[in-house]
Amino acid sequence: MSMKAQSLSILPEDYFVVKKSGLSQFQAMTAYLGGSAFQTVMDNPVTAYRQLVQQYAKDASGKAVDPKVASAEAKAVFRASPISASMSGVGPRLIGVGFKRIPKFGILLGISFFLGDGESPGVVAATGASILSAPFINPIRMIEKQQRAYFKQTGAVKPITEILKESAAQRFAPLFRGTIPLMGHSLASAVLGLVGQPRLQKYIQSELGQNTSLGRTATGLVASAIVSPIYVVVTNPLSRLEVIMQTSSISGKSIGVVEAIKEVARDSAQFGLRGVFRGQGIASPRPSLVFHSSTRDATFFKIPSKPTISRTYILRNPSSKQMQKISFQFG
Repeated sequence: MSMKAQSLSILPEDYFVVKKSGLSQFQAMTAYLGGSAFQTVMDNPVTAYRQLVQQYAKDASGKAVDPKVASAEAKAVFRASPISASMSGVGPRLIGVGFKRIPKFGILLGISFFLGDGESPGVVAATGASILSAPFINPIRMIEKQQRAYFKQTGAVKPITEILKESAAQRFAPLFRGTIPLMGHSLASAVLGLVGQPRLQKYIQSELGQNTSLGRTATGLVASAIVSPIYVVVTNPLSRLEVIMQTSSISGKSIGVVEAIKEVARDSAQFGLRGVFRGQGIASPRPSLVFHSSTRDATFFKIPSKPTISRTYILRNPSSKQMQKISFQFG
């Protein structure tokens, strides 16, 4: 008797099979990553402008300035170097388009698999993925922000090699500044985008689908529009903490989470909501597209509820003396 090697199916059997839509899941994922890269390039000026507005919240003496003043300074940087400022940090962001999905969704799928969530990740899986993937993603975000951190002083993007060289002098510890706020940011994105929005979309489809002709894409955008304001309220203060912690000098003293929170609190006390939500006005339309994309992102990673293990045996029938092939599948 002989036994062939076991095979453990990770991807669905039809992952590379062209469906009725004319695309396989692999082709759809490839197209989506290309679309994500295009979106990253197109919205990079918005991301850069928002960081500069948040970064210029204090003057040279360390005193908080009015959000209008910070906005004017950011606009002056863009007028002086429109192309360089608009494309600052786009390199690390493009790398992050593909790389950040590996640890984030890998951990998400792993936890969902062991918890038996099936193809609908739960809050526990989203929480675990957000916390465990943050250390892998944070260095890319740190490099992105450092590239444009000194644009007002130098008028140029800081080279990645220089950032890495300065970080290497401190055993690359500065690359992990802002990891804790990123955990909260990722958690909010995962819970709202991968858990909350899909459930809301199903509810909208069941309610509106019966009375209207809205399809899946339309209901997805409606769900995104409802969830987006919540996302902005939750994540903007966290993004502000990241900017405070990641734009300080790498060779200088780092700013801790508590100190960053105190700075945002002082800004809020002096300027109210305008201080908390610096730079958010121009970026407010973005979350709707981000959430709609994140839901589609998860659909390309099918979570098997159980592994499929196949075993094949070749047996000899004593009466007929013929060989018989018997296959079993578990899962």
